[in-house]
Amino acid sequence: MSRMAALLQRLCPEGVEVRALGDVGEFVRGNGLQKSELTDAGVGAIHYGQIHSHYGIWADRTRSFVSEAKALKLRKAQTGDIVIATTSEDDADVAKAVAWVGNQEIAISGDACIYRHKLDPKYVAYFLSSDHFQEQKVRHVTGTKVRRISGSSLAKIRIPVPPLEVQREIVKVLDTFSKLENELENELENELEARRRQYRHYLDELLAFRGQSVRRAPLGDLGQFIRGRRFTKADYVDAGGVPCIHYGEIYTRYGTAASEAISQVRPDMAGSLRYALPGDVVITDVGETVVDVGKAVAWLGDDDVAIHDHCYAFRHSLNPKFVAYCMQTSSFVAEKAKYVARTKVNTLLIPGYAKITIPAPPPAEQDRIVAILDRFDALVNDLSSGLPAEIKARRQQYEHYRDRLLSFKEAA
Repeated sequence: MSRMAALLQRLCPEGVEVRALGDVGEFVRGNGLQKSELTDAGVGAIHYGQIHSHYGIWADRTRSFVSEAKALKLRKAQTGDIVIATTSEDDADVAKAVAWVGNQEIAISGDACIYRHKLDPKYVAYFLSSDHFQEQKVRHVTGTKVRRISGSSLAKIRIPVPPLEVQREIVKVLDTFSKLENELENELENELEARRRQYRHYLDELLAFRGQSVRRAPLGDLGQFIRGRRFTKADYVDAGGVPCIHYGEIYTRYGTAASEAISQVRPDMAGSLRYALPGDVVITDVGETVVDVGKAVAWLGDDDVAIHDHCYAFRHSLNPKFVAYCMQTSSFVAEKAKYVARTKVNTLLIPGYAKITIPAPPPAEQDRIVAILDRFDALVNDLSSGLPAEIKARRQQYEHYRDRLLSFKEAA
């Protein structure tokens, strides 16, 4: 019998009591701290946005501070409290939490709340990251553009409350497992970054055609650009619509090529849209950085796909993936930078695109290079294979083990 099973048999043979968070603690809302008020020294402080980006399950020191005068006006988390972000852009991150185990009180911003309780703080934080918590939480999340949850709603969520000895044993096991998982994940992340650097170098070398007599031609001589037409995410439908590519999705959800569209818009819009044809390369005309402008995806679907008005369909007779790979090279980025209008949003219009040159080797050579780069691309970028898939598998293994540890027979 495992130590955990023995503890449960000895301390709670009839099962574990499950109680509402509000019955075993209280929620205190944070107040009035802006990012601009954070400093490099003073009284420790946690801004709600940092919970999403900078903290894990627990913390004993803060990344930021506030002045002593400002801290007097703010609500404080004490040792053992849980600090919870009550807003996010998506449901998954609403109520992301960190257990504060430092020795000093710390200031908390608005859009965060403090959970004060008598449980093991890490146990509570692990529970707040579990699927058991997520399944209950989603019923209480509100808002449209910004998703949020209130302290009064959090208070209704039920948590297993085994004896403290059991809570601490669970924390001990999860801390060890989490450390091992993080170490392995860091090794994989470092390996992935090394492979990505190698991939970028190999991509540049393959498409430079050094010592070979390969024609380079302006994009405007190799094809034509067709600008998309406007639609918004409010026009999206779940099914039965017109497949579409929104420019924002090219940055975040597409790789070098795609054969299926992630989104669809209302079918009644079909006649007002412009389309990329199979074999076109869909390119963005704006981006936050010069590198982002002109991010491209080769459209390999069987049917036409509607494109947003911040996109161009580049229509040509080359291998579409060859063109998309060329648009990732350092030489393409450097040449592209000459024509980007650097305003509030970096923009590159058709006259600029048309002047950028790419190599145009014979079709057989294009196909050969695409086959090589496809294998490398899958290793470093494909979320369903290679190193990213290994990292995802390790995270899923940890999450499964965590959720099993936090599952108990409920007491009658």
